[in-house]
Amino acid sequence: MTDVLIIGAGPSGSVAAALLVQRGFKVLVLEKQKFPRFSIGESLLAQSLVLIDQAGMLEAVQAANFQYKSGAAFAWRGKYDEFNFAQKSSPGYGFTYQVIRADFDHILINEAIRMGAQVRYEVEIVAADFAGSTPVITAKDKDGKLEEHRPKFVLDASGFGRTLPRLLKLESPSNQAFRIAYYTQIHDNIPSGAFDRQKIRVTTHPEFRDIWFWLIPFSNGLSSMGVVGDQAHLESRGKTFEERLWALTNDDPELRELLKNHKPFRPVGELKGYSANVSTMSGNGFALLGNAAEFLDPVFSSGVTIALKSAHLAAPLVEKQLKGGAVDWKKEFEEPLRYGVETFRAFVDTWYDCRLQDIIYYEKKDPGIKRHLCSVLAGYAWDQNNPYTGPKTLHRLDVLHQAVQKGM
Repeated sequence: MTDVLIIGAGPSGSVAAALLVQRGFKVLVLEKQKFPRFSIGESLLAQSLVLIDQAGMLEAVQAANFQYKSGAAFAWRGKYDEFNFAQKSSPGYGFTYQVIRADFDHILINEAIRMGAQVRYEVEIVAADFAGSTPVITAKDKDGKLEEHRPKFVLDASGFGRTLPRLLKLESPSNQAFRIAYYTQIHDNIPSGAFDRQKIRVTTHPEFRDIWFWLIPFSNGLSSMGVVGDQAHLESRGKTFEERLWALTNDDPELRELLKNHKPFRPVGELKGYSANVSTMSGNGFALLGNAAEFLDPVFSSGVTIALKSAHLAAPLVEKQLKGGAVDWKKEFEEPLRYGVETFRAFVDTWYDCRLQDIIYYEKKDPGIKRHLCSVLAGYAWDQNNPYTGPKTLHRLDVLHQAVQKGM
């Protein structure tokens, strides 16, 4: 009998599976797609390496020779600043990687399999019943055959598929504004030395500061790139996704120069209304991991880190519950997870209202404060020794912004 059924073989599902099989449980992962498969979200944070290492998967990730990432760079109208993760205030890894997600995700799930998890691909969850003492999960394989599973516990790691929130009607409106993203991968053909390939480059639109671009170089000469902004503005810049992406990109002189010799690799895609929330992250016999519960915004690449953190918080609680212990999922899972999520939320909100942008582009930042900000940008959003984490983050960023304004 399966002890834990995990929906989805992305990073949170893979790490949760690894942690649970290491605890002696029988784990079955059901994944709707066939791996490897394309996914965006390629720029990892340094905190992710800590969580991957704790799951016993870091050696396999490092063997893949992904692009080394030392930090993040921000550019706007001639202003430029870098945050080098090695200069953060929090303990932990001071570097990470920029990864092709199809390869990265496949490595993680293969490591979970190596450790003892059972994984089946091209299986879709079509119904879920948690009314009884044991969860009942109905799945459909690629041939349309229905199958019933009765695990002791279910973890939903389905990401943007948001399987249980849809089936159990747990979705609730996000407080993030409705935005869209256009994304692609290109042969960037950027001359050596023209920019730092060891950092994600975040560029603010020269005129509309709520529009921004990412440029994430890989080790194979490709780059992920995209733009995020409000729907009305982005859709006004052309008829096709490609026309809109490149019209906006060409608005910025530095990006236009960097990418003048690029060649397309993947068609431009669209992701809209991606921010999501739920009324609860857990219930009788289940818990939601990563993007299945909440997704904020791609601006600080927090998605994979939050997903991995949720897996690490959930696994010992599943063990405790299955061994007969009482678990307060709200207090022991949701509240600790939200500490970091709310940290990132404050950074996202102040990015779009330009307070954080003013702080980032301010040339006379206090070195100690910059180290604290760097820690959050590196993913260490759960470090309670950092004054810019937790429920007071928004207030402290506002105070910092007021000081920056006086000094400008």
